[in-house]
Amino acid sequence: MRVIGIDPGSVICGYGVVDMEGSSFKLVEYGVIKAKIQSDDFNGRLKILNDSVDRIIKRTKPDISAFETIFYAKNVQSLVKLSHARAAAILSASHNKIPIFEYSPNEIKKSVTGKGKAAKEQVQFMVKKILNIDETPEFLDSTDALAIAICHCLKQGNSNTKKVSNWSQFAKDNPDRIK
Repeated sequence: MRVIGIDPGSVICGYGVVDMEGSSFKLVEYGVIKAKIQSDDFNGRLKILNDSVDRIIKRTKPDISAFETIFYAKNVQSLVKLSHARAAAILSASHNKIPIFEYSPNEIKKSVTGKGKAAKEQVQFMVKKILNIDETPEFLDSTDALAIAICHCLKQGNSNTKKVSNWSQFAKDNPDRIK
């Protein structure tokens, strides 16, 4: 399974592509999209993000895309800009017919470090260990994106439960678990 993790941002957007075969991970590619350097205009940055993610998807051919969910922010303007940047990246995945999954920041941190409140540097340290990366990436955004991809792989790989499509099916299959 090949997963692209995306840590959206309107200034810098991190991305990371990981393969998971069995229980082992293989780094495919990671980096950042520096949208603000390419355009001061916010709408121009959104186009750059959309086009860049599209090119990365076409080049790396992921099976799945994983994104960090938006968390509460005190600055509403920043939250709105982040939402737009996230939408630009999600649209690229959608246009390429790549399934989209979302994970909370705490869920991502916990899956990689064991702690939901881990610092970005702790996440980076563990991502480097998991993927055998020697150099320290210039931007934490790229290791955050790799953590998102790893999180998805672990969530899918650790799912020992049978998936059910609705509550009725679950109740029928598990009468002993309903009280």
